[in-house]
Amino acid sequence: MKITRPSPRWRRRTLAGAAAFLLGASLLTAAAASAEDDPRVGLDPGYLDAEIAASNIELLSSTPRVAPFDANPGNFGFVNSDLAFTGDHAIVGNFNGFQVYDVTDAAAPTLRSSFVCPGGQGDVSVYGNLLFMSVEETRGRIDCGTQGAPGPVNAERFRGVRIFDISDIDNPVQLPGVQTCRGSHTHTLVTDPDDPGNVYIYNSGTSNVRSGAELAGCENAALTAEPVTTGNPTQWRIDVIQVPLAAPETAAVVSQPRIFTDPATGAYNGLQNTMPGTPHPSGTNYSPLPNTNTCHDITAYPEIGLAAGACQGNGILMDISDPANPVRLDAVSDPNFSYWHSATFNNDGTKVIFTDEWGGGTSARCRDTDRPEWGADALFDIVDGKLQFASYYKLPAVQTTQENCVAHNGSIVPVPGRDIMVQAWYQGGVSVIDFTDTANPVEIAYLDRGPVDFPNPTGLNLAGYWSTYWYNGHILGSEIARGFDTLGLTESAMMSANEIAAAGEIQLDEFNAQLQTRLDHAPSFAVVRAYVDQAERAGTLAGKALTDVRGHVDKAEMLAAKGNSDSVVDHLANAARKSGLAADSDVVTALTELSATHG
Repeated sequence: MKITRPSPRWRRRTLAGAAAFLLGASLLTAAAASAEDDPRVGLDPGYLDAEIAASNIELLSSTPRVAPFDANPGNFGFVNSDLAFTGDHAIVGNFNGFQVYDVTDAAAPTLRSSFVCPGGQGDVSVYGNLLFMSVEETRGRIDCGTQGAPGPVNAERFRGVRIFDISDIDNPVQLPGVQTCRGSHTHTLVTDPDDPGNVYIYNSGTSNVRSGAELAGCENAALTAEPVTTGNPTQWRIDVIQVPLAAPETAAVVSQPRIFTDPATGAYNGLQNTMPGTPHPSGTNYSPLPNTNTCHDITAYPEIGLAAGACQGNGILMDISDPANPVRLDAVSDPNFSYWHSATFNNDGTKVIFTDEWGGGTSARCRDTDRPEWGADALFDIVDGKLQFASYYKLPAVQTTQENCVAHNGSIVPVPGRDIMVQAWYQGGVSVIDFTDTANPVEIAYLDRGPVDFPNPTGLNLAGYWSTYWYNGHILGSEIARGFDTLGLTESAMMSANEIAAAGEIQLDEFNAQLQTRLDHAPSFAVVRAYVDQAERAGTLAGKALTDVRGHVDKAEMLAAKGNSDSVVDHLANAARKSGLAADSDVVTALTELSATHG
């Protein structure tokens, strides 16, 4: 395995190899990956100069936070949060507003602009010329002011989803947003293939319920294990906001689906899996108690009509064919999971990965005493509209008590023929896994830093990757305390240069991780070669047949550059014939599709 190392500006550690960690339905224990053999264990601490270990990833750049978004690690008023992308720009959410980076050259991004608008947690998404931002804290103001909004009731307070016009990305204009009863911790854009005039927002509020005196219609209720069937309590529902694209300033809540209802009893709180005080297997309590009264995060996949909700005590699957009225199809729970946090579908929509944010993201949960099924991913196959558990995956490298570490936000890396996800683990770094076999996810790349040692040299200082997403050929990461990072995958035995090149051919105009779209590869020589490399790795293509196939593909590409279409088709046909593979194999299918573009 080829090992990559960080730029010379950081201290280096020589890596002898990367541990592949297989975690199936019958769990391997943490001892299966020997701690002393993993280069991530025992990294020297630092703030902007911590030691780095990397395998099959290179750190291209690390851009520190600057005023007015810089503050000591641990200052929650200035935490970097989620990411969204539009064109050549990465928008980094922050508890203090958002920042726009130009990533035209991913190896040398530049900070283009900053917009101060406090309110936390500042999760962002984009759609055309609109930017949406979640606001949850009571300090959030309608005018984006920094003076706060004191008092139990304040007419200047804003808690909900802000809307900006970013036609001029250097000068965002705030439009009337949508106030909600529990604010907005996260939100999800949902498109409707049959309704191009609107987009929808699934809003998830996790904070306290506002007073009806401040926002009409807000009704608090006790979080009880007894069935709740009366009134209109704010809990046990999500908000669906309709945004008319021709008049986004008129956006409004159009429904509040009670997606947790027990269909037999009609109880709104129908997905209560635990009673108050029920301990986690580790001995710590669940949070919140009892479950489940809201979703933390929802990922929508409109093209297949499904959404996956990570909803405190449950993972749920929803039919969103009518986006204003989502319907729960299935719900799962797991005593090992403390807080169902986020979800990611595979490209085919046949699998979903849920993350467990045990400890709220502020605690050390990757210690040698933590079992691999705690604070991990849970992988499910989707079969006949139901979620079928397949396995867990946990970052294999033990982290220290100085590092907040738990499963967090990631996205699909569009390598043809494989299911691959890049994922943030806070101070556990970034990990790339292959989950093509959901029962046996395998780590294929990683990058990790030593713990932040400032301002507390020996304690836990909040930092690490909040989100790491693949966008147009690179991995881009929002680092809570350090700033904004760009990374690149490098060739290895687990991922070839051709596979990386094929993934990079998917170029998007915009990207929001919680609004998944199908990523289809156009026929290309990189796609063909990616499938050939996979066949070689699997042992189905070897020896003279492998040599012949590659030779014909190389010759075809050379002739294609000269515009000799007939000869291109001949060489691709010869490659398919000499492969000896079935007509429906990935290699032959890719060759046939490429040939058709030259016929």
